[in-house]
Amino acid sequence: MKQTSPLIRLVVGVVVSASLIFTPVQAQRRQLLEYPSIHSPVVGQSGMVVTQNAMASRVGADIIAEGGNAVDAAVAIGFALAVTLPRAGNIGGDGFMLIHDQATGKQDFIDFRSVAPKAATLAMFIDNAGKESPIAGRGYLAPSVPGTVAGLYLAHQKHGKLPWTKVVAPAIALARDGIAITPDEAFVFEWAKERLSTSAAAKRTFYKPDGSLYKAGEILKQPDLAWTLTQIARRGADGFYKGPVAKKFAADMARHNGLITEADLAAYRPVERQPLRGSYRGIEIVTAPPASAGGATMLNILNMLENFDMAATRSGSAQSLHLMSEAMKRAYIDRAEVLGDTDFVKAPVQGFISKAYGQERAKTIDPNKASEVKKLTVGDPMRFESPSTTHYSVADPEGNVVSTTYTLGADFGSGVMIEGTGILLNNQMNNFDHEGAFEAQKNGTPPPLNAMAPGKRMLSTMMPTIAYKDGKPWLVVGTPGGSTIITTVTQLLVNVIDFKLNIDEATHQPRIYQGWTDTLRVEPNFNPDTVAILERMGHKVTSDETMGSAQSIMIENGLYLGAADPRRPGALAIPVKARR
Repeated sequence: MKQTSPLIRLVVGVVVSASLIFTPVQAQRRQLLEYPSIHSPVVGQSGMVVTQNAMASRVGADIIAEGGNAVDAAVAIGFALAVTLPRAGNIGGDGFMLIHDQATGKQDFIDFRSVAPKAATLAMFIDNAGKESPIAGRGYLAPSVPGTVAGLYLAHQKHGKLPWTKVVAPAIALARDGIAITPDEAFVFEWAKERLSTSAAAKRTFYKPDGSLYKAGEILKQPDLAWTLTQIARRGADGFYKGPVAKKFAADMARHNGLITEADLAAYRPVERQPLRGSYRGIEIVTAPPASAGGATMLNILNMLENFDMAATRSGSAQSLHLMSEAMKRAYIDRAEVLGDTDFVKAPVQGFISKAYGQERAKTIDPNKASEVKKLTVGDPMRFESPSTTHYSVADPEGNVVSTTYTLGADFGSGVMIEGTGILLNNQMNNFDHEGAFEAQKNGTPPPLNAMAPGKRMLSTMMPTIAYKDGKPWLVVGTPGGSTIITTVTQLLVNVIDFKLNIDEATHQPRIYQGWTDTLRVEPNFNPDTVAILERMGHKVTSDETMGSAQSIMIENGLYLGAADPRRPGALAIPVKARR
């Protein structure tokens, strides 16, 4: 039966009763509700907020209900998550924000990716064998210069409506008054105890004085973070990058032989960039440019898939998964060679995302057999060149939408908290290609495009994305998940565009990940019959953990449809209430 609505369909049936011959047929009409989907999105009429944390979702929805716009809400959420989701929410990390301004019809992309400190050198992060040292991922050498506060401040200065102090205030209150620990956070703090013992400040903040764990339902207060947020509320970005906070930051770094100085902090600037633009089967897609590798790689995958009739393969079939896997494989092989921070290197981005290049790469895909990575060569997009993270999505009643992804890197980042500030720092220095740079240095060849340099942004897979239908925002999407970010967002788009699933149903579909190896990862409890078919096609299938945590909004027929990904506990989609 044809599906006619993303939510519910009304079916009018006729019940006919007949007794004996010559007895008139008696007809009685009745109405039956038919729900065509196993999963249905949350529905709102005045806007929608979807984040990985229920408290942060409520903060964003309240900000809009009180007269703020989507950017005000996004900024408030960013600060709130630093309190309520410390494993990923942050003011000591970085990220990207994509804004659709309804008044102008234009998009603004803010790159607040962190940068390497000026004192950083390759030798610090490589051992004698040329392998990346563990200090690149944990401890005082691991953090790069944070960009989150500067990025949120720039977004608010350009697009915000409410006073700055008002959008920071909810986070201050949460840090000062405390938050009730959820069962998930209680587990996470136990899991992360070793990493969070890297610095005395982190250990003191997240554990009781005797070192014991907080239990679910107990209150965790963060007075040092409340103090830092108050400085930011009073002075804007300067409250973080200059003055008392910056002095404490630099002093603690110096005490522990860290790299970030007051000068590094004062010099940091977010960058406004032109977002990447592409399309998939007539749907316009606006996404993250480098230093994100995610947006370009996703567009490259979609350009390959556009050469196949994906709708005919049907959702979840081995054939559809095979085609996506093969496209992912080629895109990831190319990505490592052709992308980097475009402020430092020339990367053939437009060639990489061109339809012609996607068509050329699609010709190498066998629709019935998996290809071996070792037999694949890197493509040449230059010929087509013209002269964890957490994600949240926001839509307001005026039509403004914001897609934001930001991160500490690993869960709880470097494990370093700056003494007296409550700032938990990222571990993004391990996102540079240190090993490739070492090999190039040893062999006298040009360094990889993602080689580290002072002030340079490391490549990221974060890719806040907005899809447009008939020129209007239609889908706001993004996810955490490291390398699986790209494949998660790609599958969401294919699920919605090709397979016509509603956004919640698309979010619940099992996911795959294919990178630059021959291993095809699938989520736990994947259909065994499908796995068997994929293996017969030559795929080497493995399964370990779930992928991503997409927090999405679809805007359709005047409604805001929110989907919170269940893969990580605590996510919540909240409809915005009518303004007071």
